[in-house]
Amino acid sequence: MYRQNKRYCSLYYYCLGLSSGETCLRMSNRVSEKRLLSQVKRPVNSRFCNVSSYTTELLEIRADDPKLHVLLIPGNPGVIAFYKDFLESLYEMLGGIASITAISHISHTKKDWESGKLFSLQEQIDHKVNFIKDQLSNSEVPVVLVGHSIGAYMAIETLRRCQEKVNYCIALYPFLMLNPESLWQSIIEKISASMILSMLISYTVALLGLLPRSVLRQVILTLNTRPLSDTAIEAACSQLVKYHILRNVLFLAMTEFKELSETPDWSFMRENQDKITFLFGHDDHWGPLKMFEEISKRVPGISLSIEREGHTHNFSCTEAGSVWVAQHVASLIRRNLQSSSQ
Repeated sequence: MYRQNKRYCSLYYYCLGLSSGETCLRMSNRVSEKRLLSQVKRPVNSRFCNVSSYTTELLEIRADDPKLHVLLIPGNPGVIAFYKDFLESLYEMLGGIASITAISHISHTKKDWESGKLFSLQEQIDHKVNFIKDQLSNSEVPVVLVGHSIGAYMAIETLRRCQEKVNYCIALYPFLMLNPESLWQSIIEKISASMILSMLISYTVALLGLLPRSVLRQVILTLNTRPLSDTAIEAACSQLVKYHILRNVLFLAMTEFKELSETPDWSFMRENQDKITFLFGHDDHWGPLKMFEEISKRVPGISLSIEREGHTHNFSCTEAGSVWVAQHVASLIRRNLQSSSQ
């Protein structure tokens, strides 16, 4: 029986074009890779720091001997708890060679540290620049920026002002310019432009936060057509229902619509095309494929990709989206490291 099974196995390997020895070696390599990944897997740690007098939340995973530092700039809302799964997946897929930090937007944190003050797009960009200068300038390793949605715009502007420290910028599902064909953008623009409507909606959502957690969880699941990860549900239940966060989300949106009414700085992109790469979604009104085509026309040599796996603009709200985008970002970073070392 043993010889017969061995003969069948050898025939199977032969049909695959592999010897049994080669197959064992490949299987061994896969097992080794899985063990290596499990060894570098680490959870994020949360802490608060002071950046230009503003209390700032960070999610961090520190490598033992980092070759670079990845800084994630979130979209709007800038609640970094939504990116927990993505950060942990990215650290694991980079094999522990990079320290990773996600930085919140000012006053997009659970506690109202700034006593109701509202912050604009430019103030949030200044905040990220100051963080790099205050917290990362003494480190010898380069910084890689990863920006999501409006965070991609912030990342590019941060690159502009920190070129001596930042050597690469990855823009995920970027919101860089207004989309006149988007009904949802038009609605948000009108709401955010009205202080009364912004306050009314923020108060209404804040009232939902008074519901028992189990009821609130069910409300959030009902309002979303796609399944959410436990991480996203927890972030929504604990932070998105805060009045000061919603007010800042809408105020930031108002300033986004004003700022992004102008055309992007194509000259800067052309001058730094080796430092910037974009990932667009297949069906994303914040970063439509028209923008993809415009960038490819205006900056022919820049790196562009389209995600066609069915993930949404809010990729970090699902485990599958977090893992897929983490794989994509990790491959881009490795490729950049290889080209830099040549």
